[in-house]
Amino acid sequence: MSASEGFWPGEGPSADDQEAVQEPEAEAAEPLSWPQPREEEEEEPEVASVAEPEPESEAEPEDEVEEEPEAAPAVHVPGELDIPEGVAVLEGSPSGADRTVGVVVSRFNGEISNRLLESALEALAAAGVTDERITVMPVPGAFELPIGAMALAKTRRYSCVIALGCVVRGETAHFEYVAGEAASGLQLAGLETGVPVAFGVLTVDTAEQAEARVDKGGDAARAALEMADLFSQVRKQARAG
Repeated sequence: MSASEGFWPGEGPSADDQEAVQEPEAEAAEPLSWPQPREEEEEEPEVASVAEPEPESEAEPEDEVEEEPEAAPAVHVPGELDIPEGVAVLEGSPSGADRTVGVVVSRFNGEISNRLLESALEALAAAGVTDERITVMPVPGAFELPIGAMALAKTRRYSCVIALGCVVRGETAHFEYVAGEAASGLQLAGLETGVPVAFGVLTVDTAEQAEARVDKGGDAARAALEMADLFSQVRKQARAG
């Protein structure tokens, strides 16, 4: 019978069996190794460092930019020429003595045209041109001014011709066609006939601009008289030479 089996009453295990049945001693606990591993300490969350704002430096005052004065609008003004002495000069004078003048004027934009005509007639009177020597020929519009000026110039009855009218820019290309043809046609009338034709046609963007320029009628009248006198001198010089 093995030591693990039971015994009959009164019988006990022998000494050898007792040694066999003794449970083995618990194995000695292994000594702790040295140094003992430290328990990992919980890491404290790092607090993000906030950068302290640098003190703002005082802004340097910006250099003040001097405002440039507004340029005056360009205008056409009479000027004097510096001609050397000893050079022959032919220069006309806006004199109306013994001059006959034809004036062709547009009825379109009549309010402005009337003011231009009034300015021209005042300038002619101031230059000595009498009413009997002035002929006024109205035409429908600025586009008809060149053919009217051509008709007056071809009669050879007038020392010069003054063309007056007003063209206001609109929403279409009509302005460019009328203003351009009026200018080139009036120039052609003077070139073909040899009679000075003065351009007194306003070409503006607004009616207000036209109101501010109605005195251009007088400018055109003086220019026509000056050119008439100049042409007269040229003819005299040609006959004398």
